[in-house]
Order: sequence, then C-alpha cells, then structure tokens
Amino acid sequence: MNDSTEHPQYETLLHDALHAHVQQSGGDAAGTCLAGLADGALRVARRRQRLARTGVGVAAVAVVATAWVAVADGAPFRAHTVQPAAEGGTGRAAAVSLLPVTSSKERACTPGSGGYTVHATATGPALCVRADRARGMTDVRVTSAKAEKSASDGAWQVEVTLSPADRTRFAAFTGSLAGSPAPRNEFAIVIDGKLWGRPYVASSITGGRFEIVGAYVGDLTSTTAHDLARRLDPGR
Repeated sequence: MNDSTEHPQYETLLHDALHAHVQQSGGDAAGTCLAGLADGALRVARRRQRLARTGVGVAAVAVVATAWVAVADGAPFRAHTVQPAAEGGTGRAAAVSLLPVTSSKERACTPGSGGYTVHATATGPALCVRADRARGMTDVRVTSAKAEKSASDGAWQVEVTLSPADRTRFAAFTGSLAGSPAPRNEFAIVIDGKLWGRPYVASSITGGRFEIVGAYVGDLTSTTAHDLARRLDPGR
C-alpha cells in the first residue's frame, strides 16, 4: 500500500502526543488550543486519505495552513489561520466598456441620473461624466494588461492590449471621436461599472492599445495599478 492510502501515521502520533500533554498539564488554555490544532490536522489528513482512495487529485483540495506561535509560560496562546492565496488569476475578466463622453461637469452626478461620478482628489475636482453607451464599445475583450510606470512622468498606469477583432472596432471608434470639441473627443473607460479614465483622442488609434491612468493623471498607485491589471487579465 502506498503513502497516499496509508493511514495518516504522523498526524495520528502528533494528535495523541498533544492530547497526552494536555492531560499532564492539567488542561491549560495553551494545551487546549494545541489539542484543537491537532484535531484539525488529523481531520485534514483523514480527508486527504479518503480523497486519495476515490481518485481525487490532492491539488483539488483547498488546504488551510494553521500557524501558531509559542509564547512564554503564563502568556496567552495566540494562533491564526492563513488561507493560501489563489494561484493564477480569478478566472473571470472584468467587464470593460469604452464609451464616447457627451458631457463633463464639475460636480457629483445626481443619484439615478446615469452619469459616472469622479470624486474630488488632490489633483482635481469632483466631476459628473456622462457617456453614450449606444455609440460605444461594450463587452471589450482584453488580451493583456500590465501595470507600469509612465516613461514621461513616472505615474503608475495600466497598459491594455485589445483582441485582434476589437482593435478594428477601436480604430473606427477613436477615429469617430478625433477632431470633436472637448469633451466629445474623450472616451470613458468603464470597468465593472466604474469610471477608470477618460483619455482624449487626437487621431484614430490603430495599434489596439491604450493606457489607464485614472480619472486624473497620478490617481493610480502601484497597488491599484497591479490589482486592476490582474482584474483585466485574470490569466496572468
């Protein structure tokens, strides 16, 4: 019989030893916590054994790692449970729309009016941005997204590359905005219902790439830029 189907000897020995320690120490709080950890480890080991017998891969089991810290006698026992971070992406890409801006006013939008409110920051006032969804690009497909610092001003940004099919749509879309008076020469970058940027267009963008810098340049930090890139490209 191989290791995957052997009864969990190590965990059983650890379980019995810790429970013996608790009995010898009179069942103090620290010992009780350690015994609880041993019980949990044994349950996990037995579950792994059952899964191995039914042919379920170990990789499909979400294991919770328990960390504990030994402290001096008389000090309270402290333990915490750490859930491992998910490997790879979330599996679901964020919903992206690129919409032509129709108006931009320096005030928050009236609730229920359909506009996108940009809250005031250190770099700019509050704005109410309205966009035309009917003339925009919805269900935009992103092939890659990466967080990086701008070579020109050092601000964090996310560079987005569109799918080949959407590059053609994007070139026609941006070409229709070029030459219009502000703010109609801008497009709203809407991700999961939130406005993340409103770049202006000088001419048709044919390369299928654009940058997200936030509602105002300098809004993104390293953390928010990397988080946004992962949401746009969950396979990273």
